[in-house]
Amino acid sequence: MIAIIDYGMGNLLSVLKAFEHLGEEARVIATPAGLAEATHVVLPGVGAFPDAMAALNKNGWVDAMQREVVEGGKPFLGVCLGMQLLAEFGEENVHCPGLAWIRGGVKRFVLNPKQYKVPHVGWNEITPVDDSLLFRGLGPGATFYFVHSYHMICEDTADIAAYCDYGYPFPAAIRRGNIFATQFHPEKSQDNGLKVLENFLAYRGA
Repeated sequence: MIAIIDYGMGNLLSVLKAFEHLGEEARVIATPAGLAEATHVVLPGVGAFPDAMAALNKNGWVDAMQREVVEGGKPFLGVCLGMQLLAEFGEENVHCPGLAWIRGGVKRFVLNPKQYKVPHVGWNEITPVDDSLLFRGLGPGATFYFVHSYHMICEDTADIAAYCDYGYPFPAAIRRGNIFATQFHPEKSQDNGLKVLENFLAYRGA
């Protein structure tokens, strides 16, 4: 069972529909206790980093995810803000501690406004790193749908599974063991996004 975490900050229905399209059993989970029954855990996210961390801490999700994902080894997928929350800190409005599963921080794009609009919205090509599991079966030049003003900066480049270039390269996806995440929205990225979700579900451990 795929558990989609409902902490008040996600585009849950589109994520749920994407997994159902693949013929998979997925549920929106409103309480941390529901993670115990899950085989896979998905953390969507739309909104501000500090608000999301406050919601996760308030409702007990942080401890539950630590137990089930970090200690229990369940496959995890963070989406958009759900990827950014894995960092040690975010700098949206205020400096805010994150989950600290990935070394690094989240900062706003610094771009020439005459050339690049912020937020970064639309389809962009990604460049996978080596034989990244999430992108297996996708040919070169695969594009995905992005909507974000902030991006992750990874201290350990080994955590980066793919890059995207928007004025400069930034991590489009990360992977550390059983922990996967995408800055883009796979649930809004048509066939390419469905393939990424399919690849995530195919993960069976190291």
